[in-house]
Amino acid sequence: MPFRQGSARTRQRTVLLVGIVVLLAALVLAVVLASVLTRGKQEVSPKMLKWKDRGTTKNLQEVILGRCYSYVMARYPQVGDKDCLKIWESLKHGFIYKNPCNITPEDYQPLMELASHPIPCNKSLFWSKTSDLAHRYTKSNQNFLTLEDTLLGYMADRVSWCGDPSAPGINYESCPKRSECESNPSSVFWKMASKMFAEAACGVVQVMLNGSVEVGAFRSSSIFGSIEVFNLNPDKVSAVHIWLMHDIGGPQSESCSGHSIKRLKSILEERNFKITCEDNYRPVQLLQCVHNPDHTDCRLCTNTTATP
Repeated sequence: MPFRQGSARTRQRTVLLVGIVVLLAALVLAVVLASVLTRGKQEVSPKMLKWKDRGTTKNLQEVILGRCYSYVMARYPQVGDKDCLKIWESLKHGFIYKNPCNITPEDYQPLMELASHPIPCNKSLFWSKTSDLAHRYTKSNQNFLTLEDTLLGYMADRVSWCGDPSAPGINYESCPKRSECESNPSSVFWKMASKMFAEAACGVVQVMLNGSVEVGAFRSSSIFGSIEVFNLNPDKVSAVHIWLMHDIGGPQSESCSGHSIKRLKSILEERNFKITCEDNYRPVQLLQCVHNPDHTDCRLCTNTTATP
């Protein structure tokens, strides 16, 4: 009997050891197969799409969050509580893992709603081909706000982003230009933000245009000419003041009586807006003269005319 019991125990140990060896062998095989399959997937995974514009801004999340917190806590705390983390997540979900030529307004609608805030009446300043001058003016005169002075515009100003269907879902190497596809992340974002900015305007609004460009101060293809001007609300906006600025020492290609300004006036009149136009609005021209104090235009500074 003792001999038979010992033999049974030996067989049990043998079976147990064989089972452990088989299990270990199966685990090793599984790990090897997983490694081979993973390597194979990596080798055939699609590469990032190539575009002509700069890629997504490095550390985009930190940039957007930092600007959001700076805006709502330091620059304009009067806009009230804004959930900057939700705003970032909403922006990210609008483009990550998506083909950057297939972005739709619906992709950004949650972001627009989260980041929107009222614009005080009489403070809206629109611009076209006068970006640097308009923003220098709003920095020196807190009575006016451009789109880039709103939360949406402040976060996105001079920042780029786009997604890609392949991992990691964000393309840091290149993004499409508008000429490559209209429905790219940047174009769709700025069109929606511009529309919302125009819809929020009330009271007297200002428009700063460039009278030194040869193509005409008012262009129907610009953001202002194609979106903002048509989304001003006649029931909220009492008048539109056009400031037609010329470069100091530069060409005066167009005045308030020019052909493109007449076209703008016609569009605004059809929508029942009161309009004035002024060549070289004096406060803005004085700002231009900071960099050109000895120029004839700055010494005289009397070449301003206002027309109804």
